[in-house]
Amino acid sequence: MLGRNPKKQPELFRPMLVDFIDDKHELVLLSENIDWDYFEEEFSPLYSKTGNPSHPIRFMVGCLLLKNLYNLGDETLASAWIMNPYMQHFCGRVFFEHQFPCDPSNFVHFRKRIGEEGIEKIFSYSVRMHDAKTKTSNFVLSDTTVQENNTTFPTDAKLCKKVIDYCNKIAENEGVKQRQRYTKVSKQLVRNTYNGKHPKRAKLARKSQRQLKTIAMRLIRELERNFTAEQQEFYKESMALYTKAVTQKRNDTDKVYSIHKPFTRCIAKGKAHKQYESGNKVGLITTSNKGKKIILGIKAFLHTPYDGHTIEPLLEQMETGGQQLPKELV
Repeated sequence: MLGRNPKKQPELFRPMLVDFIDDKHELVLLSENIDWDYFEEEFSPLYSKTGNPSHPIRFMVGCLLLKNLYNLGDETLASAWIMNPYMQHFCGRVFFEHQFPCDPSNFVHFRKRIGEEGIEKIFSYSVRMHDAKTKTSNFVLSDTTVQENNTTFPTDAKLCKKVIDYCNKIAENEGVKQRQRYTKVSKQLVRNTYNGKHPKRAKLARKSQRQLKTIAMRLIRELERNFTAEQQEFYKESMALYTKAVTQKRNDTDKVYSIHKPFTRCIAKGKAHKQYESGNKVGLITTSNKGKKIILGIKAFLHTPYDGHTIEPLLEQMETGGQQLPKELV
């Protein structure tokens, strides 16, 4: 059930936020320019009419906007929100609060609820707020960049160690009896692979890497043998991912660089200070005016398409969001 926004009603012993914050602060001015009723109308049909009340839509949308404005995560937003009365006012709170109203995992559920279409509605609305600047822009710029993922530098030894740990965790959760867990052995083998190019360590590093692959495949096969039919169906994709991560070769295509984020790709930047980045390719279209540029379209790609092939999806996004297509794009 959809939750309601707090009532703007004064209390005797609690000062209201509007009584002690600066009404010319950027977040206060931005909150006054946003039509919060628009988001209420768009997202309220996604909620049931029965059950426990949810957090208000203004609070959830406001938190998503703050995360993008200040480059915060689900957990880091909570600590920043508690210290900042302007963030609380932006999210529709009436009084200063000493605790974050929800668990950070609620943002995951909200993003799943509104889906990709809902996120694009929020983005399209933010573009429409700059209508005066975007309508005069018949000449736009298009470029791609890499959205880095929070993943460790991928090596075969690290991936095999992750697979071993995940297999042990699955066996523990499902009550599968293992012949050996290889917890301490795998830790030492990973240490042996460190600085593996040194002449005195190269032989031991290669041997340890082969042993890690053997152990990882042994645990995968052991789980597949002892799984029931339901468990095999449930863990089918996970087992396929683990097997691919262990058995992949150096020159294979569509390689696995991260177990918990399998969509991560290694993208060549071609720059001296950073030749490669682990993440996803992002295409964007911006205005061509000098100074601050407004992003008119932005989209992430799971694979690494050629830059020219990213333009059409971005133009489709602009058209879907009700924007006028530019006459010239560079």
